[in-house]
Amino acid sequence: MQRNKLGCFTFSGILSAIITIIVISGVAYARGGLMYNPGPLNAQPGEMLGGVSSHAETGGECEACHTAPWSSISMAERCTDCHGEIALQMQNMLALHGSMYQSNPGLECRNCHPEHRGADAPLTVMTGREFPHELLGFSMNGHRLTVQREPFTCADCHQDDISIFATDSCDACHRQMDPVFAQAHALSFGAACLDCHDGVDRFGGRFNHNVSQFKLEGGHREAACVQCHIDARQLADFKTAPQDCYFCHRSDDPHEARFGADCSACHSADGWKPAQFDHSLSAFKLEGEHAKVSCEDCHQSGVYQGTPTDCYSCHSQDDEHNGRFGTDCAACHNPFDWENATFDHNRSSFPLDGAHIDVACEQCHLNNTFAGTSAQCAACHADPDFHAGALGPNCADCHSTAAWIPANFNLSHPEPRVDEEGTGINHGYTTCRTCHPATVRSYTCLACHSDNQGGEGDEHEGGDD
Repeated sequence: MQRNKLGCFTFSGILSAIITIIVISGVAYARGGLMYNPGPLNAQPGEMLGGVSSHAETGGECEACHTAPWSSISMAERCTDCHGEIALQMQNMLALHGSMYQSNPGLECRNCHPEHRGADAPLTVMTGREFPHELLGFSMNGHRLTVQREPFTCADCHQDDISIFATDSCDACHRQMDPVFAQAHALSFGAACLDCHDGVDRFGGRFNHNVSQFKLEGGHREAACVQCHIDARQLADFKTAPQDCYFCHRSDDPHEARFGADCSACHSADGWKPAQFDHSLSAFKLEGEHAKVSCEDCHQSGVYQGTPTDCYSCHSQDDEHNGRFGTDCAACHNPFDWENATFDHNRSSFPLDGAHIDVACEQCHLNNTFAGTSAQCAACHADPDFHAGALGPNCADCHSTAAWIPANFNLSHPEPRVDEEGTGINHGYTTCRTCHPATVRSYTCLACHSDNQGGEGDEHEGGDD
């Protein structure tokens, strides 16, 4: 019987070939790929680690990074032997590498940091893998889809280098969404979007001022941010914006700072008008009838500062005295009632004392005539018949304001004298009418001296002065 000759394709030959291939491959793998070269290593210089500043400086020693399959040391551990700071991060869930590693147990260094792609190829490639942007302060929750409704890729914001953020990326996208707003926003607050925005956005699309110290009320609700936050470029700039009215409204101040910088003393956020002014805070407090007067009655043509505070500036046209009492209306009147007037005569040239205090004004000031009223007694007190015109108009020579009686007269009468017997003769201690019963121009001695007293009786009676 003739046997079928297969040559080397016998069972034993095929088995030997397979064993040879496995041995050669195992040796090649165990020696770290010494028998083949997958491509040049990255030669970009960086921080000096493990005695080299780039992977290319290892000199092709594959064992520096690669390990044998049966080795207890992994390739990732070879990486962390040099990159010690990354090893520490991997133990911290809050750190970038720690979060990625602990949330993805099967994740290896080479999944994000491939090698053998050329001397100038980047060492970080994130395409196709979810990167925890939140750990770097920027969330992708609000950036799932582009304007074209397509998923974002790393290159959309990082272009060719994942470690660099292209500052014009935000502007390029948002101009497609709202070109007018994007341009105005960039002009007002600059192009460094990440200084304020975190991708969610932290402001929820529009900042809620009601959670801040300065709540927006009234007309402030419609104000643009840039009107108050001038030249703001970072969050700190927004927080330090002045909150006083005058900082924003000084250009609108029709008072030209005459009332100071506290606009809220008169105005509210609802509108400039109507305005309220608390006169009790000023040097001229409104009392009585003044509290009912409109502002325009005293502040003509919108002029406030420098408005006179004296009565006469406003009430000159109402002066029924025609200026005879001067311009100090407050000397007699008060703001509660014009008719309830008082006059302090002690401030005049004719102070009131004695019985004059109780005299009604009209008794001296006839027909409401005040200025020019005579201060002479005779102007009010007509010369009595008893004086017969002999004593003149100066009543005060004998009388006082306390009362008409008693009166004192000693202008021409002799001083008291004593006779030879020592008897006192004192005409000064009697009344005028004792000797002058009718008028001062006639007299008699008989009231005191009878006919048998010296024989000088009525032969003198009725004599003239």
